[in-house]
Amino acid sequence: MSNESNYDPQDIDTKNQVEEGTVIEADEANLMDELTQANFRVEELEQLLAASEAALAERKDVEIRAAAETQNIRTRAAKDVEQARKFALEKFATELLPVLDNMERALQGTSAENEATKALYEGVELTMKGFLSTVEKFGVVQVSPLGETFNPEHHQAIGMQPSAEYPENTVMLVMQKGYILNDRLLRPAMVMVSQGGASIDTQA
Repeated sequence: MSNESNYDPQDIDTKNQVEEGTVIEADEANLMDELTQANFRVEELEQLLAASEAALAERKDVEIRAAAETQNIRTRAAKDVEQARKFALEKFATELLPVLDNMERALQGTSAENEATKALYEGVELTMKGFLSTVEKFGVVQVSPLGETFNPEHHQAIGMQPSAEYPENTVMLVMQKGYILNDRLLRPAMVMVSQGGASIDTQA
């Protein structure tokens, strides 16, 4: 019997089906591998995206902080420049105070009513007015609080005395005038403060 007599078409179909099944299973396996790899890649990309977003947010935060710090530095620098401008003359103005004090003493030691000292008085008075007018242009203001309420921020009390003329806690005598430079106290005014009038005894 020849080999051709053993030919069975059904066997060939079965063999083809088995081969096709194997191919399909291989394709499915390959597809699953590709999907798995794609999922891994998606997860990897999502992690990279999250990391990039976090880094971007951190960088924005750093930039915002840097901008704020820069603005703070500019503000402080501008304030320092303004303070330096306003108070650059502080030491110089302080050195001028004894000169003003001496003019005050010269006025107290002379009189416009006395012919012998009238010219000296008027000369010193005119010089002092011009001097005060000049320093006021640079922010120096004289503190002469006679009759004003005692202010511990600008006045230094030497003592207290009863007074029927001045109400309680009022400056009744200025022994040395004070000075302010652009709202900063150079020297407090030395004053005597009133305790008010003596109490009246109403008892019989």
